[in-house]
Amino acid sequence: MKKSVLVFSMMVSLIAATSCSDGGDDKLVPVPDDEKEYSEEWYAGGVNGTVFNATARAYKQPVEPINADPLLYRQFMRGEEIAGKSFVSAGETGYSGLGPVYIRKSCIACHPSYGGHSKRVDVFDTSDSRNGYLLMIYDPASPTLALASKYFTGMTQTRAVPPFKAPIDESGVTIQWMPYVDEYGNKYEDGTAYSAGTEYEGTLIYPIVEVAQEAILFEDFDMSKHAASIEATIGIYGVGLLDAISDEDLRAQWQEEQNRGYASGLIGADIDETGLNPYFPGKHPGRFTYLCTRATLDNGPGANALWNITNVTRPDRTYHYITEEYARVMSHDADVQAALGLTQETIFDNLMSKSLKAEMTTEDFEAFMVWHRGIAVPAARNLDDETVQRGRELFYETGCKDCHRPSWTTRADYTPLPALSNQKIYPYTDLLRHDLEMKEPGRARVCRTTPLWGRGLLTVTSGHTDMLHDLRARNYEEAILWHGGEAKKPKEDFRKMPKADREALIKFLQSI
Repeated sequence: MKKSVLVFSMMVSLIAATSCSDGGDDKLVPVPDDEKEYSEEWYAGGVNGTVFNATARAYKQPVEPINADPLLYRQFMRGEEIAGKSFVSAGETGYSGLGPVYIRKSCIACHPSYGGHSKRVDVFDTSDSRNGYLLMIYDPASPTLALASKYFTGMTQTRAVPPFKAPIDESGVTIQWMPYVDEYGNKYEDGTAYSAGTEYEGTLIYPIVEVAQEAILFEDFDMSKHAASIEATIGIYGVGLLDAISDEDLRAQWQEEQNRGYASGLIGADIDETGLNPYFPGKHPGRFTYLCTRATLDNGPGANALWNITNVTRPDRTYHYITEEYARVMSHDADVQAALGLTQETIFDNLMSKSLKAEMTTEDFEAFMVWHRGIAVPAARNLDDETVQRGRELFYETGCKDCHRPSWTTRADYTPLPALSNQKIYPYTDLLRHDLEMKEPGRARVCRTTPLWGRGLLTVTSGHTDMLHDLRARNYEEAILWHGGEAKKPKEDFRKMPKADREALIKFLQSI
């Protein structure tokens, strides 16, 4: 890729960084040597979807086509404002409608730095800005499917607007970080301890989550027959580009993995999105969330979370995200009846109504989707470094690329944002689910391959390097060492590498 294209993209990034900046010492990636050519791998989000910004705001920038279009830019900025504001329960502020029961008050409460994810915590307290975990209650006999859906929503609600009461009292939720010693005594083949030189040298940890019976609102729910787990939120940046990958290419990737006979990923089940996606109605394979339960961005985790995390209704969601059992218990509650001055029947009917007043306008939701779809991916960094190049060789040689597929080309007709069409992108994921056979994985036993693009900037944007679905990995090294099952061979190859090669592989991961 020629220098002129690179410089153009970096000029666009400069405009974006200036117009979105909130001050401070933001510094863009320096313009590379004019005499050099740079490969397409630097453009993690393709030419139109990449921003050359390696600052604390690296996950917050619009893609170039949005920056260049005044209308889209205004919508993007409005969408960013909606994502960053805390909703309230009543009033005409434009941010009213919270509750009656909810998970968080805002998007940013789970997604600090907008596109990043939260850090590992010891206490489940949703008022703590560091805690972006979602709580799951499930049947341990079938963890990926059987949520306790009669009583709890899929993402368990732990907050409520008075006089309503939360299904679970957060004070009864405990997280214990348990020590784990692998079959090698937490040492590499050369005798070096894992994470040598850190305060947690030679250790691995995983979470056990427990919910006290007395913390549960429902008297007939037996927690001893169920289990609980935590899942961290997934990064937002670049999801419009992942959405722009065609179903045909995703199915072809799945078929290729079935044919090769190892690490054969599971494709998300087909989801009929007729009436839910104005651009691509019909059935599509799931590709979003850890379990690939959402197929397209317009019916994806963000479009749904804006409603079900806050319970703020909108024209296409004129009902609450609650269970019928919750509505029944609340309508029978004498405190709720007295506070509202309403009968049991009226409270139940109001909670279960399918035709509630829309609390968010269509215009605001559309602006939110422009923001959600249009966040750029940070450019790769230091790819011409000799150590990084050695790490790249090892990434390919050890088979990391077999699940973390380096590149895709987006579809030719991505109508929601046409400028994201025909982009060669480098997300490093196959968008399929694999079993890593982790110790106590919780509900996410068979988990979607995490995109690796931009992750090397976590320290800069979010102040930590916690990774994996429950943030048990405290750095890249531990993330690799937790790989087992279908990814055991690459993990074993990593364990056997000399220290210099281990460091090179990690440096490559930090660069992409």
